[in-house]
Amino acid sequence: MPVTARDIASLIDDGQLTETARQLAKMAPQEAAAVLGGLDRRRSTIGFRLLSKDEAVQVFDDMTSHAQAQLVTSLSTDEVVDAFDNLDPDDRAELLDELPATVAKRLIRTLSPEEREVTSVVLGFGRNSVGRRMSPEFVHVYSDDSVGRALARVIERGHDAETIYTVPVVDHQRRLLGVVSLRDLLLSDSDVLLEDLWRAPIHARAETPAEAAARRCVELSLPAMPVVDNENRLIGVLTLDDAADVVAAAGDEDAARAGAHEVVKTPYLRSSVIAITRARIIWLFVLALSAILTVNVLEVFEGTLEQKVALALFIPLLTGIGGNTGSQAATTVTRALAMAEIRTRDVLHIARKEASVGASMGAALGIVGFAFASVVYDTGIGTVIGLTIVSVCTMAATVGGIMPLAARSIRVDPAVFSTPFISTFCDATGLLIYFTIAKTVLGI
Repeated sequence: MPVTARDIASLIDDGQLTETARQLAKMAPQEAAAVLGGLDRRRSTIGFRLLSKDEAVQVFDDMTSHAQAQLVTSLSTDEVVDAFDNLDPDDRAELLDELPATVAKRLIRTLSPEEREVTSVVLGFGRNSVGRRMSPEFVHVYSDDSVGRALARVIERGHDAETIYTVPVVDHQRRLLGVVSLRDLLLSDSDVLLEDLWRAPIHARAETPAEAAARRCVELSLPAMPVVDNENRLIGVLTLDDAADVVAAAGDEDAARAGAHEVVKTPYLRSSVIAITRARIIWLFVLALSAILTVNVLEVFEGTLEQKVALALFIPLLTGIGGNTGSQAATTVTRALAMAEIRTRDVLHIARKEASVGASMGAALGIVGFAFASVVYDTGIGTVIGLTIVSVCTMAATVGGIMPLAARSIRVDPAVFSTPFISTFCDATGLLIYFTIAKTVLGI
């Protein structure tokens, strides 16, 4: 059986440090990184110190930036210099974002001038941009090179590059022209010119949101995506593994917010009660305030409910349909925004499309609702339920589709307007529609 974080914690607590070191040495760097990342700060620091120098460098590289930050603040600067220096510039920048400013500055001073320069390139871009997640360490070739010259350049400079499987092709002003695969270089005659091999590049501008560029890179299975500045000059590459990390982190964040809380970066059993409470409590306050709308609507139509008590039985059904319909639309549009398939200026087109989708779904569900309520109660109630379902689905889908665009236009994460907020909004609005239709149809 594989050794778990709990096993290592027990060994450390029992003072069996020799056995702890032996168990950690048997693991692959990725496994040891995951195990140490699952320990609290004290045990993680002890375990890291039991690694050999070479093991420590590899394990540190495979840890999450949050786990790295905990180690850096626990260890002396000398103990982490080698591991910090071994990180790729983009991983180094991510770690620096997690550290207190004084610690970050102290670590930057330990870098060589060359490493400090490439790290500064990454740190110069916005925190959520692809420029912040790209690697400025890459190998490129020139458009007028032959295959022989290009391969020689890859061999000469490839040791310092993060990837060599996709090689950008540039002109002598370093403007991106295309890409060529290492496979094509290896399988072509040395005197063949690159202009016969390179293909149009799929690339991103440095200011592009990291999530949008990363999703495109992952969905197209690109080993690396060139990153350019505003003048189309090549400044870095986004590798597939870094893109996958960005997409996974974005997915975790969206899933958390859809569940009405923020992401807790530490493993659940290691997270303090205060940290978990902080991640959830703000959303609960927001939802509680929003729910007051629903209470107020019910209070306004209290007299209507007293005249037709049967209407109250359908409230959970209608609010559930409205909330789910709005959430489905919001999720679809949020993903389309992340993939750059739509823009905020498409709001009218999206509103029309979602309204049509909502009306179609509402018609199908409304027929069923009309038939059921008519059989169990009467056709008056059935008509109210059928019309309400059509109206609520149309409204909820339209609102759910527009909300993420509104969020993007005011520079707020569209995930903020996901399931919890939209469900509450649709509850209150749906009840207004329900009772308005009921009063009109039933004359009460």
